[in-house]
Amino acid sequence: MKIGILGSGNVGGTLGQAWAKQGHEVCLGARDPQSPDLQARLSDAGGNAKAGSLQNAVDFGEVIVLTLPWGAVEETLGMLSHLEGKILLDCTNPNFSADADQHHPVSGGERVATWVPQTKVVKIFNTTGWENMANPQYGSQSLTMFYAGDDADAKAIAAQLATDIGFEPVDAGSLTNSGLLESLAQLWGKLAYGQKLGRNIAFKLLQR
Repeated sequence: MKIGILGSGNVGGTLGQAWAKQGHEVCLGARDPQSPDLQARLSDAGGNAKAGSLQNAVDFGEVIVLTLPWGAVEETLGMLSHLEGKILLDCTNPNFSADADQHHPVSGGERVATWVPQTKVVKIFNTTGWENMANPQYGSQSLTMFYAGDDADAKAIAAQLATDIGFEPVDAGSLTNSGLLESLAQLWGKLAYGQKLGRNIAFKLLQR
C-alpha cells in the first residue's frame, strides 16, 4: 500500500520506518525533506521509503497519515489539495494544556473531519508514545491500538496497518468516540510524566 505521512518527527518517522520495513511504500512529507535527521530515517527504513513535501506525500499516498503538531493541523490541511476520497489516519491530539482545547466541546478527530470533509477519517495511533510504535511487544503481549471512525472500509485498512507493525487493533466505534481516545492519550501522558512511570508503558485490553 502507498502511504503518505504528513510529518516526519518521532511519530510520523517511526510509523513510516515500520511500514516500509513491512513492505509498504512510504512517502514522508516534511517542510525540509533534506534534513539530516530525515535522511537518517530513510536510510534505516530501506528502499521502500522516500521523502518529499507535504503535498508530495498527499499526492503519493492512498492512505494519508496525519502526525503534525496539533497547532499546525488546521492551517496545513487547508493548504493541501487532492485529499478528496482518501483515507486519513488522524494520529494527533489537541493541546490539552491550552484552555481553548481543554474545554472545547468537539474532539480533535471530529474537528479534523470538518476541516477535510472529503476524506475518510480514522482516529488511530494517538494513545501511546512513539517508542511503543517502534516496538509494540511487551514480552508475549501485543499492545492494544484503539481506533474510531465512520467508514467501515477505512477502518479495516487502519486496523490492518496497525496489525502489520505488531499492534492488536480494537474498534472503538464511530468517530464521535475520538474524544475518548484523546482522553486515553492524556491519561498515558499523566502516567508517564505526572506519575513518573516513564514512557515505556502501554495499554492492553484483556478479554475473558
